[in-house]
Amino acid sequence: MTGFPTAPDTHALEHGDVLAPKFDASGLIAAIATHADTGEVLMFAWMNAEALAKTLETGEAHYFSRSRNELWHKGATSGQVQKLAEIRIDCDQDAVWMKVRPQGDGGACHTGARSCFYRVIENGRLVERS
Repeated sequence: MTGFPTAPDTHALEHGDVLAPKFDASGLIAAIATHADTGEVLMFAWMNAEALAKTLETGEAHYFSRSRNELWHKGATSGQVQKLAEIRIDCDQDAVWMKVRPQGDGGACHTGARSCFYRVIENGRLVERS
């Protein structure tokens, strides 16, 4: 199921019960993953229609890797599978928010950090924080 419908009008898009994601010109939609139990922001990534459909079908996060130009099942090689607890879509259906439970070592970032947002900007410089 990668052929998502298009909302017929703004009211249906914003208040209807049909999932009609608005993918950008590259066929992508923004995706934010937070930890279902702690609320911590884990990562931001992109999904195409196939990734969104696979996520809904399997209950595990799938993304689209722009650098590799391919579907990416989060954790398939690292063990950091993200089990879906809840998925929401924003008001105009151009971004998704997933509450997930990370598996494996509990991390989400390819650098080994728990969250991709492990640096704070202080006085114009980046400082690592957990």
